[in-house]
Amino acid sequence: MRITVIGGGPGGLYFALLTKKRRPDWQIAVYEQNRADDTFGFGVVFSDETLHEFLSRDPKSFDRIRDDFAYWDDVAVHKHGAEMRCAGNGFAGISRMKLLAILQGRCREEGVEMHFGVSVPPEEIATRFAGSDVVVAADGVNSRIREHFRESFRPQVAIQSNRFCWMGSTRPMDEFNYFFRETEHGIICAHTYQYEAGRSTWIFEMDEACWRGHGFDGLDEEGSKAVLEGLYAEELEGHPLLLNRSNWRQFPRIFCDRWWHENIVLLGDAKASAHYSIGSGTKLAMECAIWLSDAVVDHAETSAVEAFEAYEAERRTPCQIIQHNADVSLAWFEHMNRSWDMSPEQFAMVVMCRAKSITYDNLIVRDPAFVAKVDTAFYEQLYRETGEDYRKSRPTPMFTRFRLRDMVVENRVVMSPMAQYSADEDGNLTDWHFVHYTSHALGGAGMVFVEMTCPSADARITPGCPGLWTDAQEAGFKRIVDFVHTHSKTKMVMQLGHAGRKGSTQLGWQKMDWPLEEKAKNWPLFSASALPYRDGVSQAPKAMDRADMDRIKADFVQAAERAERAGFDMLELHCAHGYLLASFLSPLTNRREDDYGGSIGNRLRYPLEVFSAMRAVWPAHKPMSVRISATDWAEGGIDEEATFAISEAFAEAGCDLIDVSAGQTIAEQKPLYGRMFQVKFAEAIRNVPKMAVMAVGAITEAAQVNTILHTRRADLVALGRPHMWNPYFTREAAAWYDARNQHWPKQYLSGRDQAHRELSKKREQEIETRRKARPRPHEPTLGLPQKREAAE
Repeated sequence: MRITVIGGGPGGLYFALLTKKRRPDWQIAVYEQNRADDTFGFGVVFSDETLHEFLSRDPKSFDRIRDDFAYWDDVAVHKHGAEMRCAGNGFAGISRMKLLAILQGRCREEGVEMHFGVSVPPEEIATRFAGSDVVVAADGVNSRIREHFRESFRPQVAIQSNRFCWMGSTRPMDEFNYFFRETEHGIICAHTYQYEAGRSTWIFEMDEACWRGHGFDGLDEEGSKAVLEGLYAEELEGHPLLLNRSNWRQFPRIFCDRWWHENIVLLGDAKASAHYSIGSGTKLAMECAIWLSDAVVDHAETSAVEAFEAYEAERRTPCQIIQHNADVSLAWFEHMNRSWDMSPEQFAMVVMCRAKSITYDNLIVRDPAFVAKVDTAFYEQLYRETGEDYRKSRPTPMFTRFRLRDMVVENRVVMSPMAQYSADEDGNLTDWHFVHYTSHALGGAGMVFVEMTCPSADARITPGCPGLWTDAQEAGFKRIVDFVHTHSKTKMVMQLGHAGRKGSTQLGWQKMDWPLEEKAKNWPLFSASALPYRDGVSQAPKAMDRADMDRIKADFVQAAERAERAGFDMLELHCAHGYLLASFLSPLTNRREDDYGGSIGNRLRYPLEVFSAMRAVWPAHKPMSVRISATDWAEGGIDEEATFAISEAFAEAGCDLIDVSAGQTIAEQKPLYGRMFQVKFAEAIRNVPKMAVMAVGAITEAAQVNTILHTRRADLVALGRPHMWNPYFTREAAAWYDARNQHWPKQYLSGRDQAHRELSKKREQEIETRRKARPRPHEPTLGLPQKREAAE
């Protein structure tokens, strides 16, 4: 077999090396447009896990890399003269020039042909390499091959907003340092690490306004160097900055729908880029090179297409996870000013957990002393602000109390409103609801939301949705609330909502969001505009007139009064997920030309009228919340600016908490899923309008809850699906962390101590096991390990 690699960077060279090692009989040639000793940039970074993989695949190259890398275990975050260190991170830096030299040397030893100073125009590939079975396009972030065949690869390139440049320095350092500096024009971060003796990499990053404010837009490399040396004189400790094509850039986020075209396959930054703040593109390129090599060798007897399909099937999801984490990390640096008012401890926690891949529990494994300092700062701040004293008990953030008006919640865990579709045909609760809600309250959650409850029969999503327009319905809820208040400290929350154009549909486990099969049973729908949810499927709603608005507002008011008589502790108005009130807020569903359409102020008008009317009859000492969709996951929908306006408007009307969800506005939405994928929206509202918020969305474990709270992404954390299968999530978490400040029903007291004893012991054992199991490939005595398992 003949293989041509276009691009002699680390990814392309590593692919060629690994493939030639396994198949020495194959002809493999690398073509690189630069000279062999050309290099751009300074050092590259690898994690312990990545080094672990390199060690298992080619010990010779690993040994040479290990001989030259600078290893560090600590990450230090510097802010306002304070330093916070977190150990146990395990990274290595190496000169890019040395890495290339090592890989070039290994390729020569294995018999790989290498051609330098050779540019290959993409239109010449078919004729110039007609004899090649496989062509690997590893020609970098500005790949000409990717762009030439863009109809096949379907690339999406997004240029991010921050400005950055790479420089070097002669300042030595024994750790990875983040030097944050406040200037008159904004916040600058220097990402710095040593990559060889007497040399360190310095990546300076800032937003556009800060960049222009310092005049970098009018300076050459030398001019920028002089300004940065002045700003960072203290951190540089008398050492100069070094230049090497140190131009200011904006990061290109690259994603390709497809990774191959005929016999051409993409590798490295050509197919996917990951922001340098979570590791270099070199790391991602070399990891993908491993799997591409495996696929090509393993499918040698079949076809290149099958090899490419296997490669893409194996690596697409891991790459997307890395890209997602990188995107979240990148977004934090674009808005780092939003965290600037934090204490050094909390700020350091945000920096460590910014990408969401590292959680509270991960950090306890890495550096328990760091977490102890962060915890102490959290409890001290809570004591100063509220008088709540947890400085001795230290129950973790999730088991601290939270106050909204006169309501005090025992912990920060919330059971999300989850539709059960189990009411009878008249909208009355059944035994299912009683068991469902009371069991979750006994499970220890600080708050339990009932599912979206409808203020009238024609407000229901499905015939199985509960209502609150009759005395019988009110009595059913009161029975549940009374039981919960008698046997627990859980607060009960009524969520009221109107389905709007998404009403009159089948039960959730049937054809969700589709009309009832028996047309005669469908009821009329209302919305901001006469737009059906699914074209050609859903019935068209009536665009509401003034009489409809008054009637539905009155329905909400009577339901709010019933919720108070039933004893609920908090009331929430549902203005999300494309339901009636959300249909007014989103420009995708509100096409009105009257005073209730157009600007965000007009689109807010009716939801605010409903909320204000409810607030007027809801007791002043009890809080109210509003659920919103912070994005429609569609072009032209709700954006961040509108989200802030919506949140602030409801706050002025008396809202105490924003329940931050996302999407479900239109059927054609394109969500970006991932763990805690909606938390970023809650974080923005928490830190810009600075309102109390509740986060929800793919939050699955207690460690994530603690991380969200510790990093000021939310004040309360709601979990839906985990509560569907485990009503005792909160009690298990309390026992896991040995948080003994939580109320237990007296009937369960005999099991409390055993739960704390067994689960806290299991936690200690797991921490120790994970600590010992962490790869340490930098240790010279380590033998060849097995393949790296999937990243956490």
